[in-house]
Amino acid sequence: MTVSEHRWSARGEGYVAAQVLLLVGIVALPLLRPRRRTPWGLRVGGILLVLAGGTLVGWSGLRLGSNLTPLPEPRAEGQLVQTGPYALARHPIYSGLLLASLGWALYSGHRGALGLSGGLALLFDLKARDEERRLTRHFPEYPAYRRRVRRFLPGVY
Repeated sequence: MTVSEHRWSARGEGYVAAQVLLLVGIVALPLLRPRRRTPWGLRVGGILLVLAGGTLVGWSGLRLGSNLTPLPEPRAEGQLVQTGPYALARHPIYSGLLLASLGWALYSGHRGALGLSGGLALLFDLKARDEERRLTRHFPEYPAYRRRVRRFLPGVY
């Protein structure tokens, strides 16, 4: 067991717990301490990002089907999905959640939610790296897939 696996638990439950806490904070902070006036451009842009992110999360979850798990440890009976949104990014659910959290932060105009969205991005980067180590052990074809497809943003990262 590596240090990161020990710190975050054997299957990655710690990542999931931190992710839930950050997502709850991102949503709740603007509701508990709303800003009086957010410029309409930020509100419209935020709504569009929330919709785009939600759509990407839904599409990605449907494409994974029974392979879907919140943990970075792949299901023992799982298959490597490389089609649909997974042909564009290796972790499109994380990308969609990041788009939606950024959209909510912009919509609400809340700096705290924006900061927590940045924290979520860092957490997803760590979780994705751990997940990719696990996927490489589980699926012999994963290294080739990883060379072809970017982690979060097609052609960028």
